Amino acid sequence: MTRLVPLLLLALALAAGPAAAQTVRIKDLVEFDGVRGNDLVGYGLVVGLNGTGDGLRNAPFTEEIMANILERLGVNVAGEQFRPKNVAAVLVTATLPPFARAGSQIDVSVSAIGDAKSLLGGTLVMTPLNAADGQIYAVAQGTVIAGGVTAAGDGASVTQGVPTSGSIPAGARVEREVDFDFAGLRTLRLALRTPDFTTAGRIEAAINAEAGGRVATMLDAGTVEIDIAAMRMRSAAHAIGRIENLPVEPERRARVVVDQRSGTIVMGADVRISRVAVAQGNLTLRIEEAPVAVQPNPFAPGETVVVPRTTASIDEEPGTRLAEIGSGASLSDVVAGLNALGVSPRDMIDILKSIKAAGALHAEFEVR
Repeated sequence: MTRLVPLLLLALALAAGPAAAQTVRIKDLVEFDGVRGNDLVGYGLVVGLNGTGDGLRNAPFTEEIMANILERLGVNVAGEQFRPKNVAAVLVTATLPPFARAGSQIDVSVSAIGDAKSLLGGTLVMTPLNAADGQIYAVAQGTVIAGGVTAAGDGASVTQGVPTSGSIPAGARVEREVDFDFAGLRTLRLALRTPDFTTAGRIEAAINAEAGGRVATMLDAGTVEIDIAAMRMRSAAHAIGRIENLPVEPERRARVVVDQRSGTIVMGADVRISRVAVAQGNLTLRIEEAPVAVQPNPFAPGETVVVPRTTASIDEEPGTRLAEIGSGASLSDVVAGLNALGVSPRDMIDILKSIKAAGALHAEFEVR
């Protein structure tokens, strides 16, 4: 049953036929030059765990950072032997959003790097977060919301989710702003998330039509440049606010994406197949072992031995059919033809591979 779920979902999606072309906002198709986030990372300590922290014998770095924190708080632990099991060393990661200002709060993710069993109920101690330039841009602290739970007894244990990682919503406060003179930009570049000449041309035409003149220029399949001065806008921010909600019909390349592990198949509506014949059948190999014990006659010398007896056979599944798919067949025609063979999603993946190898599948074929 589970193997047929992806095929069923695909058939339901195609029941209504090819979908009509839809428009998408420019802001959902491009990235604006300079409007980007920055990755942050820090190394900290989670305390308050219920005996599920690091074993300091296996994670000496936990003891080192704990000693450093205590010394900064005025507690001298040099030369002392302490091995608590309620602390865990963690890596803290976050993304500094564009135009984040000092004092604003961002979410952080916390992941154990030692042998801690769980971070459930722990509290992250004040942890500075650094960017790629080595500067501190935020400081994180707060109660960790773990992503799983573990329960164990004397003879068995069960784990649901990942208890060694979690998050802290609004757990970091921005301390430094990224220096970027966005208001001083005289030209603005739009970077398409999926480069395509047709889509870039349509974005250029939509912006020029909105501005009433030639203010946008397509540089290549992935870049459209806008002249802020020609738009007679006061700043790049005003220009983005004017054009980001313009509707554009995106164009995409025909593509087939398959996942062999789950048996999932996703095909775009532009997939076309030339005239091809497809036959699908299965071979069943059976090998049966029936060893026989052979004993000597009564009172005769000898030993009992086991003689192997093997029966091998190969059967072809009856009812194998040949289906023909016409030239220029659409996505719904392809699925209907393959469904006529009664194939499963995993068999359909093999068939699509063979059609692609035969040169009849006119689309990108991506296997994951």
